[in-house]
Amino acid sequence: MAFSDRSGHTAGDAGSVESWLISAGRDRRPGSPLNVQPCPASNFVLGDHRAYARDDGTPGWEALEEITGGLEGGASVAFASGMAGIAAIFDQLPTGSVVALPDDCYQGVAALAQAGQGRGRWTVCRVGVADTAGWIEMCAVADLIWIESPSNPLLAVADLVSICAAPRKPGAILGVDNTFATPLNQRPLSLGADMSVQSVTKFIGGHSDLLGGVVTVRDPNHFAALRHARELLGATPGTLEMFLAVRGARTLAVRLERAQNNAMTLAQRLARHSGVTLTRYPGLPSHPTHEIARSQLKGFGTIISFDVRGNAADAEAVCAGLQLIQHATSLGAVESTLERRAGIPGQEHLPPTLLRLSVGIEAVEDLWADLDRALRDGTAV
Repeated sequence: MAFSDRSGHTAGDAGSVESWLISAGRDRRPGSPLNVQPCPASNFVLGDHRAYARDDGTPGWEALEEITGGLEGGASVAFASGMAGIAAIFDQLPTGSVVALPDDCYQGVAALAQAGQGRGRWTVCRVGVADTAGWIEMCAVADLIWIESPSNPLLAVADLVSICAAPRKPGAILGVDNTFATPLNQRPLSLGADMSVQSVTKFIGGHSDLLGGVVTVRDPNHFAALRHARELLGATPGTLEMFLAVRGARTLAVRLERAQNNAMTLAQRLARHSGVTLTRYPGLPSHPTHEIARSQLKGFGTIISFDVRGNAADAEAVCAGLQLIQHATSLGAVESTLERRAGIPGQEHLPPTLLRLSVGIEAVEDLWADLDRALRDGTAV
């Protein structure tokens, strides 16, 4: 399959991913709008390639798919949410399949997998994110090998190079949730994965103002199957959401660079704070999978999870004491957010004092002052 923009340019022609983010997805014909316009249309005048939006898409969908396809090195299919895209992948599995799922992953995916197992659709086997031998073993027997790396929220990094190189059961799908890394830090398809998923809600959109998802694949048959699933399930993205996603994607590189720099500074300081008992960030040498992260990722990301001293009430007090950082869920946006993950349904197995911090692009000293004050007040250190 060829992955290019409407003028025939490819991601490689742009010279860098930063330039691709700015240039891709635009209509370069003379007289065309410089930006991709919202297209609030459900149907189109017959006689061309587009008739009905649910089947044929809109220019907004196609622009986002062009951008992410070039970044990931494949062909993208946009969905109404990240979970809609993941559900479409799971929908490809025949009854009686085996699903290999990380022991640490997004609770929505875990709930989807468990629900399907409860209906007899498949059997779920949980594997430690860093258990490379366990993943290689599952590659020989599983119909879907689902990897989340770095994982949510414990930030374990899987050895994707070794896992993707392992022999797989014929017809098996190896999918990677690449949301935390983004295509700028990690390209699973180039390592040998079949599918890479982005929750566009997070880093691609980057402004906490949309829901969206995208699945990028290498195999034309997978591409056709996902397009068909989107049509039949009606998991189509909205017009405004795609406009916002394309606009947000233009600044992904500069946002990610700033937020990653902030995250490294904050992680180093949190690791030394008297109110914190454990800091998890792949960029810290103390992180259990730091060496894999260093060899496999171009950047360590913007997410930090850390355990505060005390109990769940102390952790909640830290969240309540924030003034600049938002006490909110989700991640990957311009603003920093913090939440206690064990308080989320389906996440009760996590350490009760674990806080997940999504670092934004605010001034790092302001972020640190807010964190330090909330930690000192909330944990009485």
